[in-house]
Amino acid sequence: MSTSKFAVLSIALLTLSLPLYAAKADVGRANIPPDSIYEDGATNTTMESLGRLLFFDQSLSKTGNQSCATCHDPANGFADVRDNAAARAVSVGDDGHSFGTRNTPSITYASFGPPFALDGEGYLGGFFMDGRARDLAAQAIEPFVNPIEMALPDHESLLDLVSQNPTYKLLLTTILGEHFANDRTKLLATIAQAIVAFEKSPFFSSFDSKYDRYLAGEIELTALEERGRSLFFSQLANCSQCHLRNTATVNGNETFTNYRYHNIGIPSNEQVAAITATPRALPDAGLFNNPIVDEQTARGKFKVPSLRNVAVTAPYMHNGVFRDLQTTVHYYNQFIVKNLNTRTNPETGKPWREPETADNISLDILKQGQPMDQQRIEAIVAFLKTLTDKKYEALLQ
Repeated sequence: MSTSKFAVLSIALLTLSLPLYAAKADVGRANIPPDSIYEDGATNTTMESLGRLLFFDQSLSKTGNQSCATCHDPANGFADVRDNAAARAVSVGDDGHSFGTRNTPSITYASFGPPFALDGEGYLGGFFMDGRARDLAAQAIEPFVNPIEMALPDHESLLDLVSQNPTYKLLLTTILGEHFANDRTKLLATIAQAIVAFEKSPFFSSFDSKYDRYLAGEIELTALEERGRSLFFSQLANCSQCHLRNTATVNGNETFTNYRYHNIGIPSNEQVAAITATPRALPDAGLFNNPIVDEQTARGKFKVPSLRNVAVTAPYMHNGVFRDLQTTVHYYNQFIVKNLNTRTNPETGKPWREPETADNISLDILKQGQPMDQQRIEAIVAFLKTLTDKKYEALLQ
C-alpha cells in the first residue's frame, strides 16, 4: 500500500475513534499564512482530521491535562461546564488554579465570523471578545501559549510536540511533504489552519435547531415560541438590531449576531474579581485592549455574541455575571422602564450594580423599544431556546 493511501486509511480510523467531548480559548495574535501554502494533496478531509486530533489532544498543554475541548466541550454546546470557584463564570487553566477574567464563549458557529475590520459603522468581526485575533486561525493558535490556558512556554514547544508525534507526523507528511518540520512558520500555520478546518465542519455548525426546522416548514412553533419570535424581530423588543447579521433577510444561515462592538453597561463580576489577580478597580476595557485600537470610545465595548445555543451555554455576558437566561432579558429593561422599583436583578433581588465601564454605553440602542413584562420575557426566552442545535435539545431546562 502506498504511503498516501495508508495515511488516508489511518486518518479514517483515527477519526472514528475520537471521543465526542470537551475544551477552551483566549489571547494574543499570530502571523498565519493563507490556505494557499498547502500542497494539492492536502485535502480538506486530511486537514479536518488533523484539526480534530489537535482539538482533543491534552498532551499539547504544559502539564498534559488540558485541550481545546476541555473548555469548549462538544457535549455541552462547546462551552465550559466544569464547576469551579468562579461558578463557571470563567475557566480554570492547565495548572488547575489560575483563572481567566472572561467567560469562555461557545464556539459553535464561530467560523462564520468575519475578519476584524473597521468600516463606516465602526469595528466588527475578529475573534476573542475584543477582536484582537484578526481571523479564526490566529485565534486557534494562541491558547496553546496562554499562561492561564494551555500554558506552553512558546510556539516552538508546540511545534516540537506535534512534529515528534508519530500520528501527527503521518498526517503532516501527507499535507506538507516529508520535510514538513524544516519550515517552522509553515508548520505553525498548518496547525492553526487544521483546527480551523475542523471548526468549519458541521460538527460545530449543524443549523438544525427547532428554529431551522421551523423555517424549513418541518415543524410549527408553540404559541409561546411564536410570540417570542415575533417580539425578537420587532421594534418592540429591538433584539434583532444587534443580534442579526443581515436584517434584510432571516434565513437558516443566520448566526444571530452582527459582529459589532457595544458597551451595554454590564456590572463587574465580584466573584471573579475575588479569585483573580485583577484589581476590582481595574475594569475590563474590552475592545480597547485590542492592540490596534486606540480610541477611548472603544473602552468597555465587547463583540456581540451569537445567540445560537445560548440557552445551554450559561453563564452570560463577557464576565459570566448572569447565571440565568431570563436575567439577561430582564437586564435590558432597566434602560427603558420608568419605575425605578422594577429595576432589580432577579438573581439577587437587588438593584443592578453600577456598570464596569460607565463610558461609551450604547444608550442610543438600549433605550429603543418598550419595557418587557414577565410574559414577554418568558416568550423571548422560549424563542431563544428554539435556537438550540438538535443534539443539545436534551440539555434544555
